[in-house]
Amino acid sequence: MNSYKVTLGQEEDGSSLLKLAFGEPASNGEIVVDAVTAIHALDLKGGRLIRINGPASLPVAVAISHEVGHKYGVVAVWDPKIGKYVVAISHDPDLRIGDLID
Repeated sequence: MNSYKVTLGQEEDGSSLLKLAFGEPASNGEIVVDAVTAIHALDLKGGRLIRINGPASLPVAVAISHEVGHKYGVVAVWDPKIGKYVVAISHDPDLRIGDLID
C-alpha cells in the first residue's frame, strides 16, 4: 500500500477533504487497489459533501469517486485551472453536477 496515499481532513464548513498523493511507482492496477484500500482504512462515516484534492490517474479517480459516492451526498473535485472544486456527483438538490465550490 505504498503506491498511493489518501488522508482525510476537514474544511472550515465541516465538510470532509480527501487529500490524494502518489507514492512509490507502480502500475495503475496496483495503484487502484492501494487507493481503495486507503479509502477503506479511513472508515469514512459519510455526510453531505466531500472535496477531493490531489493527483490521480483516471482509473484511480473513478475508483475513489465510486467509493466515496456511496457515503456522501456530493462529491466535488479540485480543478487547479479555475481554482475551485467542481461538483462531479450529486444527490443533493442544492448542488448540481457542474456547480463550482470554493
